[in-house]
Amino acid sequence: MARDICLQQLAVRPRTRAELAGALVKRGISEEVAAGVLDRYDEVGIIDDAAFARAWVSSRHAGRGLARRALANELRQRGVDGDVASEALGELDEETEAETARALVERKLRSARGEPDAVFRRLVGMLARKGYPPGVAIRAVKDALAAQSAEAAEFAEHIDADALADAENDLDSDSRPLD
Repeated sequence: MARDICLQQLAVRPRTRAELAGALVKRGISEEVAAGVLDRYDEVGIIDDAAFARAWVSSRHAGRGLARRALANELRQRGVDGDVASEALGELDEETEAETARALVERKLRSARGEPDAVFRRLVGMLARKGYPPGVAIRAVKDALAAQSAEAAEFAEHIDADALADAENDLDSDSRPLD
Protein backbone atom coordinates (compact mmCIF):
# COMPACT_ATOMS: atom_id res chain seq x y z
CA MET A 1 0.00 0.00 0.00
CA ALA A 2 2.74 2.50 0.96
CA ARG A 3 4.67 1.68 -2.22
CA ASP A 4 1.53 2.23 -4.31
CA ILE A 5 0.92 5.62 -2.69
CA CYS A 6 4.52 6.69 -3.40
CA LEU A 7 4.40 5.50 -6.99
CA GLN A 8 1.09 7.33 -7.57
CA GLN A 9 2.61 10.52 -6.19
CA LEU A 10 5.75 10.11 -8.29
CA ALA A 11 3.73 9.45 -11.45
CA VAL A 12 2.36 13.00 -11.28
CA ARG A 13 5.74 14.75 -10.79
CA PRO A 14 9.04 14.22 -9.00
CA ARG A 15 8.69 14.53 -5.22
CA THR A 16 10.99 15.09 -2.29
CA ARG A 17 11.31 12.56 0.49
CA ALA A 18 9.45 14.96 2.80
CA GLU A 19 6.54 15.30 0.34
CA LEU A 20 6.23 11.52 0.04
CA ALA A 21 6.44 11.10 3.81
CA GLY A 22 3.64 13.64 4.22
CA ALA A 23 1.47 11.84 1.67
CA LEU A 24 2.01 8.53 3.47
CA VAL A 25 1.16 9.97 6.89
CA LYS A 26 -1.97 11.61 5.43
CA ARG A 27 -3.09 8.20 4.12
CA GLY A 28 -2.63 6.58 7.55
CA ILE A 29 0.63 4.72 6.92
CA SER A 30 2.70 4.24 10.08
CA GLU A 31 5.96 6.13 10.36
CA GLU A 32 7.88 2.87 10.63
CA VAL A 33 6.47 1.46 7.38
CA ALA A 34 6.87 4.84 5.63
CA ALA A 35 10.51 5.12 6.70
CA GLY A 36 11.23 1.63 5.40
CA VAL A 37 9.69 2.29 1.99
CA LEU A 38 11.33 5.72 1.68
CA ASP A 39 14.73 4.34 2.72
CA ARG A 40 14.46 1.67 0.03
CA TYR A 41 13.41 4.24 -2.59
CA ASP A 42 16.44 6.34 -1.56
CA GLU A 43 18.75 3.33 -1.97
CA VAL A 44 17.58 2.54 -5.49
CA GLY A 45 17.47 6.19 -6.56
CA ILE A 46 13.73 6.55 -7.07
CA ILE A 47 13.78 9.58 -4.80
CA ASP A 48 16.76 11.93 -4.79
CA ASP A 49 16.29 15.29 -3.11
CA ALA A 50 19.53 16.69 -4.59
CA ALA A 51 18.45 15.86 -8.15
CA PHE A 52 14.97 17.20 -7.39
CA ALA A 53 16.44 20.48 -6.10
CA ARG A 54 18.73 20.94 -9.14
CA ALA A 55 15.86 20.26 -11.55
CA TRP A 56 13.49 22.53 -9.59
CA VAL A 57 15.97 25.44 -9.58
CA SER A 58 16.70 25.07 -13.28
CA SER A 59 13.06 24.74 -14.28
CA ARG A 60 11.59 27.49 -12.09
CA HIS A 61 14.36 29.95 -12.89
CA ALA A 62 14.08 29.40 -16.64
CA GLY A 63 10.29 29.10 -16.73
CA ARG A 64 9.10 31.67 -14.19
CA GLY A 65 12.21 33.81 -13.81
CA LEU A 66 12.41 33.22 -10.07
CA ALA A 67 15.50 34.38 -8.19
CA ARG A 68 17.50 32.40 -5.66
CA ARG A 69 15.62 33.77 -2.66
CA ALA A 70 12.22 32.69 -4.02
CA LEU A 71 13.61 29.33 -5.13
CA ALA A 72 15.14 28.73 -1.69
CA ASN A 73 11.75 29.38 -0.13
CA GLU A 74 10.02 26.95 -2.52
CA LEU A 75 12.59 24.22 -1.82
CA ARG A 76 12.20 24.75 1.93
CA GLN A 77 8.41 24.40 1.57
CA ARG A 78 8.95 21.07 -0.18
CA GLY A 79 11.14 19.77 2.63
CA VAL A 80 14.52 19.95 0.89
CA ASP A 81 17.41 20.07 3.36
CA GLY A 82 19.10 23.48 3.60
CA ASP A 83 22.52 22.18 2.51
CA VAL A 84 21.02 20.35 -0.47
CA ALA A 85 19.07 23.47 -1.45
CA SER A 86 22.17 25.67 -1.11
CA GLU A 87 24.13 23.37 -3.36
CA ALA A 88 21.41 23.45 -6.04
CA LEU A 89 21.06 27.23 -5.75
CA GLY A 90 24.83 27.59 -6.06
CA GLU A 91 24.51 26.55 -9.69
CA LEU A 92 22.57 29.77 -10.33
CA ASP A 93 25.18 32.52 -10.28
CA GLU A 94 24.66 36.25 -9.76
CA GLU A 95 25.32 37.12 -13.40
CA THR A 96 22.67 34.65 -14.64
CA GLU A 97 20.23 36.02 -12.09
CA ALA A 98 20.92 39.61 -13.23
CA GLU A 99 20.51 38.63 -16.91
CA THR A 100 17.17 36.99 -16.15
CA ALA A 101 16.03 40.11 -14.27
CA ARG A 102 16.94 42.29 -17.26
CA ALA A 103 15.11 39.98 -19.67
CA LEU A 104 11.97 39.99 -17.49
CA VAL A 105 12.03 43.80 -17.29
CA GLU A 106 12.56 44.22 -21.02
CA ARG A 107 9.66 41.89 -21.78
CA LYS A 108 7.30 43.66 -19.35
CA LEU A 109 8.46 47.11 -20.43
CA ARG A 110 7.19 46.55 -23.98
CA SER A 111 3.60 46.66 -22.74
CA ALA A 112 4.09 49.01 -19.78
CA ARG A 113 2.13 52.25 -19.86
CA GLY A 114 2.24 55.28 -17.62
CA GLU A 115 4.70 57.74 -16.18
CA PRO A 116 8.28 56.53 -15.83
CA ASP A 117 8.16 56.65 -12.01
CA ALA A 118 5.02 54.47 -11.91
CA VAL A 119 6.50 52.03 -14.43
CA PHE A 120 9.71 51.96 -12.39
CA ARG A 121 7.81 51.07 -9.18
CA ARG A 122 5.72 48.37 -10.89
CA LEU A 123 8.73 46.70 -12.49
CA VAL A 124 10.86 46.79 -9.33
CA GLY A 125 7.87 45.35 -7.44
CA MET A 126 7.48 42.56 -10.00
CA LEU A 127 11.14 41.59 -9.57
CA ALA A 128 10.89 41.80 -5.78
CA ARG A 129 7.94 39.38 -5.82
CA LYS A 130 10.10 36.98 -7.82
CA GLY A 131 12.76 37.15 -5.11
CA TYR A 132 15.33 39.48 -6.67
CA PRO A 133 17.48 41.52 -4.28
CA PRO A 134 16.75 45.27 -4.33
CA GLY A 135 20.06 46.21 -5.99
CA VAL A 136 19.58 43.76 -8.86
CA ALA A 137 15.95 44.79 -9.38
CA ILE A 138 16.61 48.52 -9.32
CA ARG A 139 19.63 48.31 -11.66
CA ALA A 140 17.76 46.11 -14.15
CA VAL A 141 14.79 48.50 -14.30
CA LYS A 142 17.00 51.61 -14.42
CA ASP A 143 19.03 50.21 -17.33
CA ALA A 144 15.92 49.16 -19.26
CA LEU A 145 14.24 52.54 -18.74
CA ALA A 146 17.39 54.35 -19.86
CA ALA A 147 17.32 52.42 -23.13
CA GLN A 148 13.58 52.89 -23.74
CA SER A 149 12.96 56.58 -24.51
CA ALA A 150 14.35 60.04 -23.91
CA GLU A 151 11.81 60.77 -21.13
CA ALA A 152 12.46 57.44 -19.44
CA ALA A 153 16.23 57.88 -19.84
CA GLU A 154 16.03 61.28 -18.15
CA PHE A 155 14.09 59.75 -15.25
CA ALA A 156 16.52 56.81 -15.01
CA GLU A 157 19.50 59.16 -14.97
CA HIS A 158 18.33 60.54 -11.60
CA ILE A 159 17.97 57.12 -9.97
CA ASP A 160 20.77 56.21 -7.59
CA ALA A 161 20.41 52.42 -7.66
CA ASP A 162 22.95 51.84 -4.89
CA ALA A 163 21.32 54.34 -2.51
CA LEU A 164 17.85 52.90 -3.17
CA ALA A 165 19.10 49.34 -2.66
CA ASP A 166 20.82 50.33 0.59
CA ALA A 167 17.62 52.04 1.80
CA GLU A 168 15.59 48.95 0.86
CA ASN A 169 18.02 46.68 2.69
CA ASP A 170 17.82 48.93 5.75
CA LEU A 171 14.01 48.65 5.67
CA ASP A 172 14.25 44.86 5.36
CA SER A 173 16.55 44.60 8.36
CA ASP A 174 14.28 46.89 10.42
CA SER A 175 11.23 44.74 9.73
CA ARG A 176 12.81 41.37 10.61
CA PRO A 177 11.47 39.80 13.81
CA LEU A 178 13.72 39.82 16.84
CA ASP A 179 14.93 36.51 18.25
